[in-house]
Amino acid sequence: MADTARDRITRFFQKNVANRVMRRMPFQTLLETTGRKSGEPRRTPVGGRRVDDSFWFVSEFGEKSHYVRNIMADPRVRVRINGRWHRGTAHLLPDDDTEARLRELPQFNSIGVRTFGTNHLTVRVDLVD
Repeated sequence: MADTARDRITRFFQKNVANRVMRRMPFQTLLETTGRKSGEPRRTPVGGRRVDDSFWFVSEFGEKSHYVRNIMADPRVRVRINGRWHRGTAHLLPDDDTEARLRELPQFNSIGVRTFGTNHLTVRVDLVD
């Protein structure tokens, strides 16, 4: 599927403005993956919810998201929830009903995912600590 102008503008804004600000917020939830090319830690602000020993969220751009591509290369991740880091294993769930999932997740973030996202993909991180 070809990128639309909206996709390019959204990704540019997220990468160069929103994500840079949000990563600095002490209680913003962050997903840390390992860069598939660099091997360096990559931190991305995400909105989701912890349910028991799992953290759930929906990616706006699915497999076009760099963090999703990083997960495909190495599913070992960390998630910072309420200022505390947790190790875990990420699972991509293409058969999950993302609309139903977004109704279960924090509404402010879900509105943004619905508004700007074009290829939703559910991600579950099984937390180990």
